[in-house]
Amino acid sequence: MRIKDVTSRLAILACLAPLTYEVSAQEDDKGSFALEEIIVTARGREETLQAAPLSVTVLGKQTIEDARVNRVDDFIGIMSGITIANSQDAGTNFITIRGMSQTRNGEPPVAVIVDGVLQINSRTFDQTLFDVENIQVLRGPQGARYGRNATGGAIIINTVGPTEEFEGYVRAGIGRGEEYNFEASISGPLVEDKLSYRLSGSYINRDGIFNNFVLNDAVDYFEDITVRGHLHWTPTENFTADARFNIVRTDAGSLNFSYQPAVVDPVTGLPGFDFSIADADLVERSFSANNLGLDDRDLNQFSLRLNYEADWGNFTSVTSYDSIEQSTGSDQFPYTAATSVTFGAFPFFDGIQSQYFDVNAFSQEIRVTSNSDQRLRWMAGAYLLLTDRFISSSISNDLGQGLNRIEREPINFTTNPLTSFIADDNDNTAYAVFFALDYDITENLELSFAGRYDKDERSQTVSPLQGAYSDGVLIAAVGSPGATNEANFSKFQPKISLRYLVNEDFSVYTSWGQGFRSGQFNQNGVGAVAAGAGVAGVSDLLGKETTETYEVGFKAQFLNDRVSLNGALYNTEVTNAPYFVFIGAVSAQVLVPIDEVTIKGGELELNARITPNLDFYAGLAISSSEIDAYSVNSAAVGNDAPYVPDSAINIGGQYRKEISKSLGMFMRVDYEHRGSQFWDPENTTARSAIDLVNVRLGIEDNDGAWSLIGSVSNLFDEVYNSEWVLGGFAHAGQPDVWRLDFRYNF
Repeated sequence: MRIKDVTSRLAILACLAPLTYEVSAQEDDKGSFALEEIIVTARGREETLQAAPLSVTVLGKQTIEDARVNRVDDFIGIMSGITIANSQDAGTNFITIRGMSQTRNGEPPVAVIVDGVLQINSRTFDQTLFDVENIQVLRGPQGARYGRNATGGAIIINTVGPTEEFEGYVRAGIGRGEEYNFEASISGPLVEDKLSYRLSGSYINRDGIFNNFVLNDAVDYFEDITVRGHLHWTPTENFTADARFNIVRTDAGSLNFSYQPAVVDPVTGLPGFDFSIADADLVERSFSANNLGLDDRDLNQFSLRLNYEADWGNFTSVTSYDSIEQSTGSDQFPYTAATSVTFGAFPFFDGIQSQYFDVNAFSQEIRVTSNSDQRLRWMAGAYLLLTDRFISSSISNDLGQGLNRIEREPINFTTNPLTSFIADDNDNTAYAVFFALDYDITENLELSFAGRYDKDERSQTVSPLQGAYSDGVLIAAVGSPGATNEANFSKFQPKISLRYLVNEDFSVYTSWGQGFRSGQFNQNGVGAVAAGAGVAGVSDLLGKETTETYEVGFKAQFLNDRVSLNGALYNTEVTNAPYFVFIGAVSAQVLVPIDEVTIKGGELELNARITPNLDFYAGLAISSSEIDAYSVNSAAVGNDAPYVPDSAINIGGQYRKEISKSLGMFMRVDYEHRGSQFWDPENTTARSAIDLVNVRLGIEDNDGAWSLIGSVSNLFDEVYNSEWVLGGFAHAGQPDVWRLDFRYNF
């Protein structure tokens, strides 16, 4: 980090400090004020944040709007203990929560629940966020209550529901990279006191910021349209039905990686090579591939939620259907202006790669929950998920005539002669039964016991057309074309917690729980491909991941409820942690297990209402990870686990003040520090700590009718890689981006 950057950041904090003190002194004598009471549904029923015996962070509707939370990255960036890396394409993201990380093509370490519906695939997670009521992030294993893959936690997103009075809003904005965006929502009754609706939509179009100097075009273009609808029906006092749909269409750039050993000529874009280069701090923001990366994602989601309130409690049914179709294509490794025609001058075959996903899933959950106003509270239920997933990965020659993507069949385009086609169809059945018991031993002491049994039955049918090709003719088999492979993964996941309310403002808790992330198939034949490329220990089957976590924590409010302070310490033992390996020479993406990992850490979160108009927050998360066993490479034992930052700091605040009877001003600053981290078990190279600052400033109507807000993300233009993959594949993080938004509420 440059000295002038440090000086600039300290100057901003120095300016904020006297402002905070002065306003606080002026307002302190005007009466008491307190933080708003936060109600969470983290345990399947409404309770205060202070009473919930787990580490949870909540963002309310106003905070989501104030912080301009429009992407998943936005809310993760203001929370401690969780980070995300975005690269490759729309829908490919890597969450790390308490040291539990996600890998490319792998299951996430968190359960994501949107409007009560468990999301079935990580490719649905990275969507535009708008018209959101609240976001809750739960840390620690949550599978017993929230479902599949919740080894590290759960993310609960609730959108704004239909209203009995007509209302809505519109928001329009512009930004760097020739961006313009628009979103709107309307809501109201269709049948008074019986049927209401909400219809929301968002459109974003951005030409892009990073430039390909060979093609003279931006590589990170992005166009996305999302339409969401919600019907709420109340035929009787005891029965409600909620029908929802969510449709997303995304067209974006993809696979904008640079290969660090390829030293590119700044005029021709042709590479020379220096294989000593492997530096996670080496960032390339200019690109030279002779093919522009392409990515199309079509997402359709439908759900029906039924709820019946009886004298004894609630009965809930959630039915959902999801379809995801995504196609990507780009220049192949090493991502330069070289082609298959010129590859003879280079030590690599430079072709075209494409990948296609088609996922269809049906899920059904049934849950019964007791009333909350009793000493013993209980919940039980069952879950079924049926998934059909087709995936293909293809490589073609690059003749310098553009690219064509391949989907279900190994088509031989004359402009892109096919050289490799790997594809399989996966039919997966997952089912679970679960329960939870919460018992008040005394008025202030609660014991909770929850459990979930998951079983995944997976079947993989390999395409009979899989293999190596030449001029459209199959010349050699890869793996076992036409084979059917089957595997089952199961686990019972218990969780026990004990919470003691010292008084209404202070509680302590401790918990123990186990987690489970299902195993899965790699694409058939990649084990042999990896071995041929010199990567040992790769199997076509990845085993299940299991975790065991101990946690202690506290929650406190003081100074007349103006300040809250929450903290937790944890220890997690992980078996079979998945890790992603990319073999660039053959564009093979494989997952391998890290046999044993230990993760220790903690979080501390502070929220304060300094004056009625000034709020402040701070968060600290520390993680220490160690690889205890790794059969693929025993030399990595004792190293840090990949994708785990050693620390994270989040600090921010916002200030509102009336400047006239009808007009007010708004200011917000968010600072995120991510400590250094490694990207591979061998700890080849670490990305140094990064510091990101986002600011927002504007004017607004004091009655909330409208606002005009300008913002800058990554204000100081921190140059960093959002991901680094073993071998020297780097993906540059977002630079400084300005935006201007106008919102009108009606």
